[in-house]
Amino acid sequence: MKYFIIAGVALLLFSCQETKSEGNLHITGSIKGLKKGTLYIQKIVDTSLVAIDTIEIDGDPEFTSNLTIESPEMYYLFLDRGVTNSLDNNLPFFAEAGNINLETSLEHFLSDARITGSKNHDKYAEFKKVTTRFNDRNLDLMETKFNAFKLKNPKTIDSIEALQDTNLKRRYLYTTNFAITNHDFEVAPFVTLSEIPNVSLKYLDTIQQSLTPKVAQSFYGKKLIKFYKERKKGGQ
Repeated sequence: MKYFIIAGVALLLFSCQETKSEGNLHITGSIKGLKKGTLYIQKIVDTSLVAIDTIEIDGDPEFTSNLTIESPEMYYLFLDRGVTNSLDNNLPFFAEAGNINLETSLEHFLSDARITGSKNHDKYAEFKKVTTRFNDRNLDLMETKFNAFKLKNPKTIDSIEALQDTNLKRRYLYTTNFAITNHDFEVAPFVTLSEIPNVSLKYLDTIQQSLTPKVAQSFYGKKLIKFYKERKKGGQ
């Protein structure tokens, strides 16, 4: 009886160690139409994308990856097509501890992407859906402005520039409100740093003060607080 108890405890300890070694981030996914290729899971270190896992695809489009993540962070699934390191081959996803699933296709790698299992990514997708409208609006205005330049119409150019300024202010305001509203998600400091780093110091202070203790101690939370302190010290 004693032997079975010892064996059971040993098995339980081994199982825990094995699970621990697999990490706390479990990624599964599938790329429809992909028969052969190499996938890289990357993250930004300093200013460069660095691969943290490499997955070879040979016949089966499904893939798995088990990693250890200390804090929610933006990762990128890069598909090496053997042709070019195009941005169209890099699929961003906000990783966090738990189970995340990535489903997409070879033909439309970015637009077909469906990412589930990450609350931070859900929030990020919500954010991008709105900010894409601001970006599209700006592109339309740029085209109209270009045509006005060709026609040498200064009044039209001035009015378009005013509309561009309004559009930019609206994007900044939306991002600021998004960060404050979602202060309990790590995506809040991320979008602040990546989208509006030069926002008014007053708003930057409001955002960093609104972060919950957990988010403030996260990877992006620490970076945002450090960035705010540096800007404040420089009087910017």
